[in-house]
Amino acid sequence: MKMLRRHFLGFLPGAIGVPALIAQDEIKGDVPYVPTPEEVVEEMLKLAGVSASDTVYDLGCGDGRIVVMAAKKYGARAVGVDIDPERIAEANENAKNAGVTNKVKFIESDLFKADIGAATVVTLYLLPTVNERLKPKLLAELKPGTRVVSHQFDGMGDWKPAKKIVLGYRDVYLWIVPPRN
Repeated sequence: MKMLRRHFLGFLPGAIGVPALIAQDEIKGDVPYVPTPEEVVEEMLKLAGVSASDTVYDLGCGDGRIVVMAAKKYGARAVGVDIDPERIAEANENAKNAGVTNKVKFIESDLFKADIGAATVVTLYLLPTVNERLKPKLLAELKPGTRVVSHQFDGMGDWKPAKKIVLGYRDVYLWIVPPRN
């Protein structure tokens, strides 16, 4: 019982701290940096049907792993957007190490202010509340037929995903931007 209590008490501060961290980051308009596992990156790009003719935008790109894989494995052009200059520097270094700097670009910007109109695929690993706030921008700026893929979180309100896959305890959602009326 002592062992169980010690593990529980060791977990408790972290459990209490995470919601506070997320709430604080949401107030700033940011999302905490949590990298998408490589196997999920692969499934996101497969679900979107990424090919060499695509331009992939990763909003909240972090270390650039989605952008780098889209370029290296699928031959796509790719753009990563992140507000954190440290993440942008890391992403550029990762692209250099992967030999894809000629196919990728990283932009230090608030994702709500970035021009995303050239995207044919958009990837997200954001909080549900951020997805919901981002939805009007996606629907207004992206061309009909553009694929939007989110790791873990739906949060698109009445815009229902075209497909959802489950990878263990992780969900991946696909939306297709509908025709404009």
